Amino acid sequence: MTAPTVQSLAKTVIERFSAHKMIVTTAESCTGGLIAAALTEIAGSSAVLDRGFVTYSNEAKSEMLGVPMAQIVEHGAVSDQIVSAMVSGALAHSKAEIAVAVTGIAGPGGGSDEKPVGLVYIAAQRRNKEAIVLKQLFGDIGRDEVREKTVIKALQMLLDQLTP
Repeated sequence: MTAPTVQSLAKTVIERFSAHKMIVTTAESCTGGLIAAALTEIAGSSAVLDRGFVTYSNEAKSEMLGVPMAQIVEHGAVSDQIVSAMVSGALAHSKAEIAVAVTGIAGPGGGSDEKPVGLVYIAAQRRNKEAIVLKQLFGDIGRDEVREKTVIKALQMLLDQLTP
């Protein structure tokens, strides 16, 4: 992903987190590692990014991040409850002070009336603070567009976590 907005935001994340000596981690489902990839395209990212969790399957969310399978069954993988558990799990399983997590339906299929294509939940959390969760309805704008908009919003949310 090389969109100028993504590159610019990723560069800003690396610069600001580096200046604050802060470490970040990602937990990604619908983006499949694109947030971590955007960060690692920037020189100096090794001082900022601890690790990235690509938890595309429900089993991965449970095994890698500690998301309770019962919670996934109850709420569905695309929900505010699951993205909250993902971001908390990313912090618990890393050295990061700040984490971002995403889960959603990028399409073209997989949507329903209740959870349409383009629905994405994004969460950012600072260690020992409450998670901030956003529900985004990007619409059925195409898989690549949904994923790119998700990466952009996730990077913006990371930057927002730097302000107390």
